[in-house]
Amino acid sequence: MEQPVNDNVNDNVNDNAEKSRFEISDGGELAGFAEYHRSGGEIAFIHTEIDPRFEGRGLGGRLVRAALDTAREQGLAVLPYCPFVRGWITKHPEYADLVPASHRARFGL
Repeated sequence: MEQPVNDNVNDNVNDNAEKSRFEISDGGELAGFAEYHRSGGEIAFIHTEIDPRFEGRGLGGRLVRAALDTAREQGLAVLPYCPFVRGWITKHPEYADLVPASHRARFGL
């Protein structure tokens, strides 16, 4: 079941738990997703993809921010295996605390 994560005017992020991914839509059309694997109190981000037709609009960043905000709200530890998620956290160090201290060096954080 999809659960809305935010309600921006131009895009919408949903946690599609059945597909184990956060999805972002633009104008009602699927624009991209961030795949994850949840286990216990952890969420591992594996792959993020934005459809080329939607690139350059900042949707990837909004998608990752919404996904990480959801992880924080749910008290989940984040394992950023996906290079895009890891890079986004590097650029937004206020989210680095979501990655367990014991794993930060492994992810270059």
